[in-house]
Amino acid sequence: MALIPKYLDYLGIQRAYSAHTLKAYENDLSHFAQFLGQAPTLPLLKEQTIRDFRAWLAQRVVEGKSARSNARALSALRGFYKFVECENDAILRVRSPKQPKPLPKPVSATQSLEAMQTIASLQSEHWLGLRDEALLGLLYGCGLRISEALAIQTGEIAPNAEWLRVEGKGKKQRLVPLLPIVREALLAYEEAIPFARDKGSELFLGKQGKPLQAPVFRRQLQKLRRQIGLPESATPHAFRHSFATHLLAEGADLRSIQELLGHASLAATQHYTAINTAHLLEGYRQAFDAV
Repeated sequence: MALIPKYLDYLGIQRAYSAHTLKAYENDLSHFAQFLGQAPTLPLLKEQTIRDFRAWLAQRVVEGKSARSNARALSALRGFYKFVECENDAILRVRSPKQPKPLPKPVSATQSLEAMQTIASLQSEHWLGLRDEALLGLLYGCGLRISEALAIQTGEIAPNAEWLRVEGKGKKQRLVPLLPIVREALLAYEEAIPFARDKGSELFLGKQGKPLQAPVFRRQLQKLRRQIGLPESATPHAFRHSFATHLLAEGADLRSIQELLGHASLAATQHYTAINTAHLLEGYRQAFDAV
C-alpha cells in the first residue's frame, strides 16, 4: 500500500480525524508528491534537504496558498515523516510560516455609547455602577489596558486634571488625554466608595473593598453583552481598540496613536490601518457628547 493512503487511513481510523481534516491533509501531501515528481518512498523522503522543503513551501506561496494553509501543510508533512519513521532532521528545522495576527475587532461608536449608558444599571449598588462606568470610560475614552486602569491609585485624579499618567508594560510611563466625561466619572466613583482608603491605594475596588480583579469586570461586560446584544468580541481590549480606530479614522497619525496606546513598536499599531473606520470618529464624538 502506498505511503500516503496508509497514513491517511491511520489518521482516520486510529486518530479519528474528521473528513474535512483528512481531505486537507490529502491535498497537502498530494501537492508534496507532485513537487517530488512521484509518489514518495522512504529513500526519496530521506534525501530531501531543508532547501527542498523551503522550495516546496515557496511554490505553494506562488500558487496563492496562505500562511495558515502552509503551516497546516508543513504540520501534515511532519506527521507523515514521523508515521513512516523516516529520519530526516531537515523537516524539523523548517520554520513554520509566520501567522498573521488577527485584526482588532473594535466596538462601533453606537455600541460603545450604549455600553457606557447601560453598564452602571447592571449593578444593584450605586457605587459599583459608578465604578464600572468609570472603568469602561478609561478603556474606551483613554485607550487603557484593563491592567493599566486597575493600577490607578486613590488621589491620582485631580478635579481639573486634563492628562492621566499611565504605567504600561515594562513599567514605561506615558501621558494620555483625560476627557472631561471620563474625569467626572472617575471623580464621582471615587467620592461614592463606601470604604476608607489611604492615598496611593488601589482606586478600583471589589464589592468587599478589596482591589478589583480583571475577571470580575470581564463578567460585568459579559452581562452587558447579553443585555444590549453586543458581540462576544466586545471585551475590555476591544474598547481599547475602539479608542484607537476612532482616532485613526479622524486622521490621527500612527505615531501619536502608538504613544497613546503605549505600544513598544509601530508595527503593533499598524494593524489598525487594515480596519475600515472612515465613519467611526464622528460617532465617537457624538457618543461622548451625548453621555
